[in-house]
This record gives sequence, C-alpha cells and structure tokens, in this order.
Amino acid sequence: MRLHSPKCSVLRIFLVFTYAMLLAGCSILQTSQVENHRLYLLDSDTSVKTLYSKRDAVLAVSMPRARPGFDTPRMAYLLQPHELEYFVVNQWADAPSRMLGPLLAQTLDQTGSFRAIVLNPSLVSVDLRLDTELVRLQQDFGTKPSRVRFTLRAQLIDVAGKRVIAARVFDETANAIQDDAYGGVIAANQAVQGVLIQLAEFCISESGRRWSGELHPQEINGVPMRHKNGGEMK
Repeated sequence: MRLHSPKCSVLRIFLVFTYAMLLAGCSILQTSQVENHRLYLLDSDTSVKTLYSKRDAVLAVSMPRARPGFDTPRMAYLLQPHELEYFVVNQWADAPSRMLGPLLAQTLDQTGSFRAIVLNPSLVSVDLRLDTELVRLQQDFGTKPSRVRFTLRAQLIDVAGKRVIAARVFDETANAIQDDAYGGVIAANQAVQGVLIQLAEFCISESGRRWSGELHPQEINGVPMRHKNGGEMK
C-alpha cells in the first residue's frame, strides 16, 4: 500500500488555500467594481394642469427612439464641441430614452385632456400617437457653470388618417449647480421637466384644434395652401 508523503499533503493544502484566496479576491474586486458605479434616474414630480376641455380620444405614447451616442445608459458630456465623452463611474439606471417613455405618458395622463393614455404598442384601439426621438442629452463643460442640453423631436400622428398632425423640436438647457456628474443629473431633470410641460401643451393644443374640426379646409397638415402665384388662399 502506497502512502502519501507529508510534503505532498502540505503542497496540496497550499494549492487549495491559494486557489480559495484567488476566488475570494476576484469576488471582492467584482463587488467593489459594482458598488463603485453610481446610478441616476430621470424623474418628474411636475403636476401638469390644463384648462382645455377633454377630448374623446385615446393617445398612444411610443417608446422614444434615440440618436447614436445617446442610446446607452452611459452619461454623455462635452469638453469641446463635437467630441462626445462618457463618465466612467456615473451612469443612468437605464438608457434615457427608455426612462422618458413612462414620464411622457405620466405627464400627459395628469392633464386629464384625453380619454386615455396608453404606451405603444398596445392592444387598445387608439386615435392619436405620439412619436418622439431623443436628439441629445449631454452636459457641456465648455461653459461656466456647466450646463445640460436636452433636445427632443416629437410628432403627433392621426392614426386613422395616417397623417402627421404636427411636429416640433423641443430644446431646453439648464445650468448645473456643481460641475460634476451629479450636478448634471439635477440639471438634466430640470431640462426634462421643462420639455415635458411644453410637450403636454403641444399635444393638447394640436390635438384639440384638429380633433374639434378647427383645421381649416384649405390647410394640409396645418400648412396653408398657396396659389400658384405664391399667395395664400383666402
């Protein structure tokens, strides 16, 4: 019968101990890396009130699209024009476009101006659809104090008529209270709230004018028709 030497037993114990320490070190490192990331939210506590009458229309809010560079949870900033960079530790809890969708629906629902607000796609039959695109959400350190610029492109669509009722680009800036990522988060939320209010007013006024039949018969998508000589039709 062959016996194991004491040296082999010691070596085996040493290898097992070393392997366990390596695993523990990797686990601690991974935990440290996760804990070092700071996650931030886009949120809105703005209560939108309106004096407009309620429309008997269901409005669907599509999930916003995002232009390249902004379709990520990474927080974007500029040190010089046209060069987009990202914070390493600080980032959004989700891509800003994905956080914007529920905020748009919430703000429009608070107005009470529509029979219902639903997120698109939906099994519910809808009358109007709001399509949006996140053009930019970035903190610019080229100014003092730094500032956040938020740009959103919106289209209000008549679903049954398959036409664009109105389109508009909303652009809002807000100064950061401090020149770091958290200052940018506060400014971003201020800019987003400003756009949400403007967008709600846009949807209410444009849908109301069309929905109530106030669109002039000689207007197409809100644009006056013109005579061949360039003058507007009266």
